Amino acid sequence: MVTINLGVLHYLVDHIYGACVHRTKLSTPFFSRGWGGSKLDLLERVIKQLFPDAVGCNWPPSVVQPQWKTVWESKTACLREGIFKTPCDELLIHALPPESHTARVAFLAPRFVPPHKMACVVHLAGTGDHTFERRLRLGGPLLKENIATMVLESPFYGQRRPRLQRGSKLLCVSDLLLLGSATIVEARSLLHWLENEAGFGKTGICGLSMGGVHAAMVGSLHPTPIAILPFLSPHSAVAAFCEGILQHATAWEALREDAAQNVEMTLEQARERMRSVLSLTDVTRFPIPKNPQAVIFVAATDDGYIPKHSVLELQRAWPGSEVRWVTGGHVSSFLLHNDHFRKAIVDSLDRLPWKESLS
Repeated sequence: MVTINLGVLHYLVDHIYGACVHRTKLSTPFFSRGWGGSKLDLLERVIKQLFPDAVGCNWPPSVVQPQWKTVWESKTACLREGIFKTPCDELLIHALPPESHTARVAFLAPRFVPPHKMACVVHLAGTGDHTFERRLRLGGPLLKENIATMVLESPFYGQRRPRLQRGSKLLCVSDLLLLGSATIVEARSLLHWLENEAGFGKTGICGLSMGGVHAAMVGSLHPTPIAILPFLSPHSAVAAFCEGILQHATAWEALREDAAQNVEMTLEQARERMRSVLSLTDVTRFPIPKNPQAVIFVAATDDGYIPKHSVLELQRAWPGSEVRWVTGGHVSSFLLHNDHFRKAIVDSLDRLPWKESLS
């Protein structure tokens, strides 16, 4: 009975947090300016190019050469920040807001350890994660394991946020797909840089919530085995925006009215169109990673944002992958279970061979 009550409490915390953050008049809902018009059609075509038939044509990715500056150094570690022009193609660059054209990254690494004897994990942003700090705190303790952390600032977030956007509330549905598409392109280029320019012996990709969906996509498209770590993540944005708490933070009436300019649409039809559009983010449609045993999902038992079935759908699609359950909801697990996330990172990397051993 105590366990059940605790589970209900965790679930209620998610809903109370969601009500405070997403359902007050002080907060603008997601997609208040509608679907995104012609940008949405463009992005549907672009995303379909990521799927299996085109995977071989998309590698190697565009080369990035970040311009680095040192933030601080200690006897054992160094934090640098870098900027680079997004390697997206011209179609995506034209669709991105100007503020998102320059990518920013933080890089926390041990000092005096040869790169080929280190691993590095790229950390992608969850919804609302506008800064480097949380992900650097997650990666910091891993320095003693010779695991470096690279943190990418997402398009539409932080210093890359469009001027008219308030907080994390994307203005159009097309912005969500654009954020994801650009994040995937940039993360793939960063992994290529880590492996081929910096010479790291192992690499991985992780993210929490939305960042976990993007991490799964990036990992599935990578041509060689890497660690893949989606934390508190669904298999698709459909689960988040049409089933979880974020459905209450979505401007359904604005979406209905926007679509009704072309054809009459009910609220229920607007929801069905959202499901259809966001099905493009269904990771089960992506290739199975090269080493599914190096995929570890960490999911919460009482998550109000991410339904359990969504986590299990992706595990079933990727035989050999592992799901680890932590007791809590989305918010409480985000706050309390960083040690579980770190343990998953270490274990996933341990399931990969060192590059030098491959030769």
